[in-house]
Amino acid sequence: MNIAHETILEVDFNALSDNLTYLKSKLKTNTKVIAVIKAYAYGHGDVRLAKKLESLGVYAFWVADFEEGTRLREAGITVPIIIANPGLKSVDKIIKHQLDVVIYNTDLLHLFGALNTNINIHIKFNTGMNRYGFENHEIAYIANALKKYPKLNVQSICSHLAASDTPSKDEFTLKQIEQFDLIHKQFSEATQLKVGRHILNTNGVLRFSKKQYEMVRLGIGLYGGAHDNNLKQISTLKSVISQLRTVPKGMSIGYNASYIAKKEMAIAVVPFGYADGLNRRLSENNGHVRLRNQTCPIIGKISMDSCIIDVSNCNCKLGDEVIIFGTSNTILSIAEKIKTIPYEIYATLNRRIKRIYVD
Repeated sequence: MNIAHETILEVDFNALSDNLTYLKSKLKTNTKVIAVIKAYAYGHGDVRLAKKLESLGVYAFWVADFEEGTRLREAGITVPIIIANPGLKSVDKIIKHQLDVVIYNTDLLHLFGALNTNINIHIKFNTGMNRYGFENHEIAYIANALKKYPKLNVQSICSHLAASDTPSKDEFTLKQIEQFDLIHKQFSEATQLKVGRHILNTNGVLRFSKKQYEMVRLGIGLYGGAHDNNLKQISTLKSVISQLRTVPKGMSIGYNASYIAKKEMAIAVVPFGYADGLNRRLSENNGHVRLRNQTCPIIGKISMDSCIIDVSNCNCKLGDEVIIFGTSNTILSIAEKIKTIPYEIYATLNRRIKRIYVD
């Protein structure tokens, strides 16, 4: 394959498939998987990931808004697409593309109910995160509204775990799950409906699989960004050396003249910067890349479209491949280095980066 692009995100569909298989091994055979592919599939390319995951048999996709859902539907995705935040202005698109919606307050409940159109809905409850969701004391109100709006087809009730990846917060997580069980009991009694439930995310599946209910939502685990050695990082971010130079001792390098060469050194410029998703906190020797199987520190301030690396101990040339993250420089290790989460690193990858899919 002749690739003209210098910066490439290479996505391994075999690793994606392996991750899904591993996570499903934690589930019962009849538990449905909702794949989370919001934010451009965590930066990996939503349409291509959706088509692959649809072929692997996922039940539905979870996206952020109607634009993400419309994009998938227009690309030919046929399984349910659930809009987490449908908003108040996207009704026409949602109906046109037969998108499911998450209902999390009374305004949305009445907005979609008053349309008198068949719409699949998922009702979200707050169990402790205090972001989106009805409170359990609103169940009677919801039940009465659903009788008034018979064309609202309830597909599931759901909630969101706030700290399923944090063992020190397990008591809080278990209380959320206990609250969700109570909500399900009260909702079933009030509505006389038998609907699916989902509260577990990736870390919920890995750590609390007994509470998988009828459905689970898998996000970061599919991409290999969770703390489990059986999950594989599915992407490698590559660029190249676009400039080489020798800098004399005492000379400054990069913006703010913040880095001063302590000795004569060889440096290389890589055409990948913070506009592409390289966090500026990796500046000043805090981050590194891999070049010819060697570790090369990022020196000076990261620029908008480039960064500078120290190649004094590396025999390299223009055009050599640079690994920004991969199997030896993982997303998890980078996130830990700058005290953030893998989600942020993935989500900030610029769409101008060329995505290549290996299957």
